[in-house]
Amino acid sequence: MAKQRDKAGRSGRAAGRTVYVLNGPNLNLLGKRQPEIYGRDTLADVEALCRKTCTRLGLALVFRQSNHEGELVDWIQEAREKACGIVINAGAYTHTSVALLDALTAAEKPVMEVHLSNIFRRESFRHHSYISLAARGVICGLGPKGYVLALEALAEPA
Repeated sequence: MAKQRDKAGRSGRAAGRTVYVLNGPNLNLLGKRQPEIYGRDTLADVEALCRKTCTRLGLALVFRQSNHEGELVDWIQEAREKACGIVINAGAYTHTSVALLDALTAAEKPVMEVHLSNIFRRESFRHHSYISLAARGVICGLGPKGYVLALEALAEPA
């Protein structure tokens, strides 16, 4: 396959095998914020794990994080044209964002929802996910390994 570069200048395989991994608010604080809940791995550690996994699976990776809902919507819309699937950890937007749900539905791509913590062992408001309505699968409570499992699921034919 032909090589391409993402906005950060990293090369990967052609767009047909590109996966977007999108991370929502406060995930930039991984390793610092409530490590008893989210663990000690940083977002850079999660990205490195995703890159290693994508290399093994023959996937190109676009890995991003934003604290802004609209930017996440823009990236989902971009993924509609450039990706074969989306892994999303929408953080708190999971429980509040109809905009992300609408964008994921409009993307018409397979979506895997990931949460580092087990959202069902936490506050009751975290038990509801708008993202799940657009997702092929949901992985929660397995820490960064959840991203690996989500990528593996997207690499398999539906």
